[in-house]
Amino acid sequence: MKKLSKVVILGASCLLLAACRNANNSISDASTFKASIELTISSGDIKGKKDTDNDVLEWLGIPYATADRWQAPENVTKWSGTFDATEYGDVAIQLANGAVTGSEDALNLDVVRPDSEEADLPVIVYLHGGNNQTGSSQEIKGSSFVNDINAVYVSVNYRLGALGFNPLEALKTGTNEENSGNYSLLDIATALDWVEKNIETFGGDKDNVTLAGFSAGGRDVMATLISPLFEGKYDKAISFSGGMTLSDEAESQDIFATAIAPLVVEDGVKPTEEAAKAWLLTKGADVEDYLKGISAERLASLMGNAAIRMSVFPHLYKDGTVIPEEGFDTETYNDVPLMLVTGKNEFSLFAAYDNRFASDFTSGELFADEEKLAEFTYVKRYGGQLYRLANGVESARTISDKYSSDIYIGEIAYGDNSEVTPDLARTFGAFHGIFEPMLQIPSNYATIIGDAFETEGTATMSADFKAYLKHFLASGNPNADGLTEWEAWTSANQVLSIDASTDSAQIKSSADTDTASDILEAMSADTSLSEETKKELDTTVLNGRWFSLAIDEKYDEE
Repeated sequence: MKKLSKVVILGASCLLLAACRNANNSISDASTFKASIELTISSGDIKGKKDTDNDVLEWLGIPYATADRWQAPENVTKWSGTFDATEYGDVAIQLANGAVTGSEDALNLDVVRPDSEEADLPVIVYLHGGNNQTGSSQEIKGSSFVNDINAVYVSVNYRLGALGFNPLEALKTGTNEENSGNYSLLDIATALDWVEKNIETFGGDKDNVTLAGFSAGGRDVMATLISPLFEGKYDKAISFSGGMTLSDEAESQDIFATAIAPLVVEDGVKPTEEAAKAWLLTKGADVEDYLKGISAERLASLMGNAAIRMSVFPHLYKDGTVIPEEGFDTETYNDVPLMLVTGKNEFSLFAAYDNRFASDFTSGELFADEEKLAEFTYVKRYGGQLYRLANGVESARTISDKYSSDIYIGEIAYGDNSEVTPDLARTFGAFHGIFEPMLQIPSNYATIIGDAFETEGTATMSADFKAYLKHFLASGNPNADGLTEWEAWTSANQVLSIDASTDSAQIKSSADTDTASDILEAMSADTSLSEETKKELDTTVLNGRWFSLAIDEKYDEE
């Protein structure tokens, strides 16, 4: 990380012995890692496992902190004996697939590295997606690609939902960081501190750490760029499909109080939801006691219908301590090389499972209904274009005047070409998460992609994509001999277009000059639907999403 250069200390043998990383993982020189699954970290001895199928070493479910509800994380108490790091740890408690699962005590992480003797490897710390309400470190496991990127991969579980974010005044009884309500960010910062303290034991370079995340994890990464809490905690950043979204604290308090009020009435504390909401907005110790007494299962069930809308589950609060009150308009960024990667059809998954289309899409009837298909195509096309911009070019435009490090933008188009991937193009195209099948086998999206990634072209595209990541992790520059040049973004709007034919990769430098206004004009000019239907779709399907500020402003002005 950003610190003084390493100092090589030469001396007697006793000093050399003291410099060894630990008793179970002694090293003969600074570039060698003893490929052992038994290590000693700051909290005690651990034992991982070898994955011989992928030729990697894994240590799973390692506790990196503990935290009482709505308080800052604290260091793990040292354990005696050897911690079994061969199984995934608990996931953060959450509402997933209609059921509450996980634990309120789930601050753990996974470490995966090549089964080699190489030390001082680049480190990538990954934050999973799930709207900061669901998900786990297992989303992308790392085992199938760490050899390709030659890095140590760390994947983090952190608090989610109303347990990971809560802005209510009654909880502001701690430090300024705790009072921010951004508990998930406190967890992530603590995980990075753990990495700095321990990653050399796993053969990683603590001075070459990249923070990466997908979807909500990518938005968290973007938020850390403006957070004083994260200054110097990492050296590069990658946001996969994660734009710049923050919440106003006062508005968020109102939404949280509205969401929790029914529980207050159910428990007989107040007679009406109106009275309950007013009470929840006070600073009283009685409110704090009540909130801390609600079961985690009930809290995890709140606001589960957010569907990438901050108005339902607001988080990442502009509190003035963890996130500046001016948000991304701040003049002070944690200025590190930044990679922004997006699919070109980012809204397709959300369109397909929106209430308007979900049943017909799932049954297949949507594709036999010409009018309904036209509606789906409209929201998929324009929602995808706006979402793509928000994830990449619009984010770069927002920060570029205050940012000196290089920004690299990649736009994945694979899946949109009906001649190459007819089934995928008809349904999801280059969907939210399209990068993942290029990294992970088996893919989480296996039922979506079918055999679309089983071609020579996708194999080459995936290999090139991993090569770009490898070089970016190592140096902050994704370019290398044999790869199409990935130009850093400037006012000329350079992006790397990533695609493939059946038999070859189709990767080229391009320019994305679109603006949200351009897309709104195209929507207005679209004659595939009536004006009445377009307005209905704009205000019920596309409205209020991460990317839809331009749409919302249009109708607010009417």
